[in-house]
Amino acid sequence: MNNKIIIYQVFTRLFGNSRTTCKEHGTLAENGCGKMSFFDATTLRRIKRLGATHMWYTGIIRHASKTDYSEAGIPRQHTAVVKGNAGSPYAIADYYDVDPDLADNVDDRMSEFQALVDRTHKEGLKVIIDFVPNHVARQYKSIKKPDGINDLGETDNTNMGFSPNNNFYYCVGAPFEPYFDLNDESGIPYSECPAKATGNDHFDSHPGVNDWYETVKLNYGVDYCDAGGRSCHFEPTPDTWHKMAAIIDFWAQKGVDGFRCDMAEMVPTEFWNWAISKIKATYPNILFIGEVYNPSLYRNFVACGFDYLYDKVGMYDCLCGVMRGACPASEITRQWQSVDDIKEHMLYFLENHDEVRIASDFLANDGKKGIPAAIVSVFMNKNPFMLYAGQEFGERGMDKEGFSGRDGRTTIFDYWTVMSLYHGYVNRRKMSVNEKTLEKTYSLILGLANKEKAVSDGLFFDLMYANKDVASFNMSSLYAFLRKCDNEVLLVVANFSNESISCGIRIPQHAFEYFGMKEKDVTATDLLSKGETLQFTLKADDVVSMSVPGCYGRVYKFSV
Repeated sequence: MNNKIIIYQVFTRLFGNSRTTCKEHGTLAENGCGKMSFFDATTLRRIKRLGATHMWYTGIIRHASKTDYSEAGIPRQHTAVVKGNAGSPYAIADYYDVDPDLADNVDDRMSEFQALVDRTHKEGLKVIIDFVPNHVARQYKSIKKPDGINDLGETDNTNMGFSPNNNFYYCVGAPFEPYFDLNDESGIPYSECPAKATGNDHFDSHPGVNDWYETVKLNYGVDYCDAGGRSCHFEPTPDTWHKMAAIIDFWAQKGVDGFRCDMAEMVPTEFWNWAISKIKATYPNILFIGEVYNPSLYRNFVACGFDYLYDKVGMYDCLCGVMRGACPASEITRQWQSVDDIKEHMLYFLENHDEVRIASDFLANDGKKGIPAAIVSVFMNKNPFMLYAGQEFGERGMDKEGFSGRDGRTTIFDYWTVMSLYHGYVNRRKMSVNEKTLEKTYSLILGLANKEKAVSDGLFFDLMYANKDVASFNMSSLYAFLRKCDNEVLLVVANFSNESISCGIRIPQHAFEYFGMKEKDVTATDLLSKGETLQFTLKADDVVSMSVPGCYGRVYKFSV
């Protein structure tokens, strides 16, 4: 049996922060910060009991920040090119270093990270961290790179806008002059000449405030401005390729089990094919998870070695639409069908650090409305599911933290305490009834994914096409399917409506043929309730009658 992968994403800086000041635009000294040490055996066991198999520790690698650690030998960052007081974890300042905010003792930050990896493994969980390959902080400078490795840009010819030997792209002779103020708090202007191209493929020296102006684009041998077109220069192997593969190997040696690769589609597939095969030759079980938003590119990235890809522009967007009532539940069928040939490579999720919270005013206003979507995402196929810390408590993401603003997301730029996480992991006596109920529900769903072989290893059969003409089956609110492994069958029904629905579900002849089932009388037990049973005759093209609670579902298990 292969375990169903359940990834629990934590924004390490926020998780476990016990200071409740929560001052808008607060500094580290004012608002505090979560530490790696918070993830002790007790906390990790609780997360594992929730159902997690993998921990994604977001924001481990040192990134640009306004907090001054110069006394520890860490270069200060000019505040004009840092977003928020804490900075974006995707503006990497040193690929070989750990964020000092996360350490109890700054000088021991790498050994504290190693201890975190060891503790996580000891509790039976695997470790995923971010690999940010497309861009770095504007003032990137490694102070922790191993001997014999040149720093990024150290040998670049800055008189060339593009060279396959350069690590960056340059606006030759032009200073960095974005369309906003470049002064820091003391009035000292930021200076960069020649300007480097900005991380979101902005190849002139004038990025706007909505660009990724705090980052610079890395050069993998693609000339994006070759006489108005694009040309590739991959032989000999570009210098950036070697440096980035060395970085992946560095963290793999620390015991990291996988990498969530930020904006993977902005880096050429030729690099990924070369780098992933190189790393997996030494670490065959290491995972590569790609943030790819263009469905037409999915198969290219699977072919070059990615284990899993975000199913964002597809299943995630669809499930959000169903939660909002903007599209029918029957649309889910079209989404899985569009990637059916690579379905086991798709990573399902309902929240992450980029997206709005389910319970926010910008999506569903209530965390429980995500439960039917979770039932679908977790039980539908063998592929992984990812849960963002706080989702299991109905975190609303409606705080106005500072740079982030009140946008329905949990900030990645500010020092803050996420109160639902504070309740869930720091002071459980503060938990509300709704938080306790939702956590229990997620734990039940994820626990079943860990336990039931039909979920991790079983075949899948979509029942929607067979129920279009069943009068009591609401195609807008209900989604139904079967899973089967050996002699065990799960009949799964998710109800996206707020109200309980009495319905009939037809199981077609083709399902009997596909699963090799015979007609018989069965007693099915609902795994999502306290042992409720349903007796029916399992007969081809007959309708099974049931009641499905609102914002919930049924997972009826029976033997054939």
